Amino acid sequence: MTDKDADRRLGRRALLLGGTAAAVGTAVLARQELAHVWWRLPGVEKPRVEGAVDFPGARWLAASPANLRRADRPDDYGIDRVIIHVTQGGYSSAVKVFQDPGHGAAAHYIVRRDGRVTQMVRELDVAFHAGNREYNERSVGIEHEGFVEQASSFTDAMYAASARLTAAVCGRYGIPVDREHIIGHAQVPGTDHTDPGPHWDWGRYMGLVRRERTASAR
Repeated sequence: MTDKDADRRLGRRALLLGGTAAAVGTAVLARQELAHVWWRLPGVEKPRVEGAVDFPGARWLAASPANLRRADRPDDYGIDRVIIHVTQGGYSSAVKVFQDPGHGAAAHYIVRRDGRVTQMVRELDVAFHAGNREYNERSVGIEHEGFVEQASSFTDAMYAASARLTAAVCGRYGIPVDREHIIGHAQVPGTDHTDPGPHWDWGRYMGLVRRERTASAR
């Protein structure tokens, strides 16, 4: 066999192996995509009740469908983090923009200054809140009424209610109660946001979440 024949045979083998690898890669991608859409088949999607909430006591106000992606989490996308936001405005204005289909964003929850919790997107679904597709798919977003530059925005009632909410989310999905998995919007890769800002007391907040999580686990 000549060197040219050997090169030709090696070339054919490499082509075959490359084609196989590409086929395998395509199959893996197809399976991954299928895992994200299988529930859309008739009779497969989890039952939904209009107005149902994931956090007991929350008020339901639906965000515009344009500001979220219907999903079936955590079966299609695992949930492994909570992202803390600040609205940079009042509660009513936050609700208004999340219900505006032209806004392009919404969070799962809003916590008011008085501690009232409103749910606008089911945890099943992907809310457009983080400005990063992967983080959106794997997180629950919680907005807090107020302004990052005003320490007075963050009341005792808000901290307490938000901690109960975050502890419940962590318990539901087995999310560790630490700063790697409970993060601010400013920590999301690629974002230009600064919330929750310098006046958000992370030490206090994490202590409250841990206490709530421990109490609920008893």
